[in-house]
Amino acid sequence: MAQVTGIGGVFFRADAPAELAAWYETHLGVTPVPRDYDQPVWEQAAGPTVFAPFAADTEYFGRKEQAFMINFRVDDLDAMTAKLRASGISVEVDPETYPNGRFARLHDPEGNPVELWQPAAPDT
Repeated sequence: MAQVTGIGGVFFRADAPAELAAWYETHLGVTPVPRDYDQPVWEQAAGPTVFAPFAADTEYFGRKEQAFMINFRVDDLDAMTAKLRASGISVEVDPETYPNGRFARLHDPEGNPVELWQPAAPDT
């Protein structure tokens, strides 16, 4: 049976798309859409991906009119938050470590919430 094999892209509206794409590339390493088919696209590392619709009245995303939130997997939450803070970006690290890992929250220049997730290390 045919099924989806992964997320092929994240598309959303922005007031300044080129500037926002540059911000994601500079601070999170997510390269923008290539200008031609000869350039490589950004590829994520294989790993868990959560697809979770939330209730319309959730407060988890912040602003009431916020319809989505991007969650990026990171390999070292402490190093990533230090890098972002060194660039003047405010990052809130959740002090709790959950069974599935650690989290931090920031906002992009247009106010969109971005969650960083360092998955828990697999049991050895």
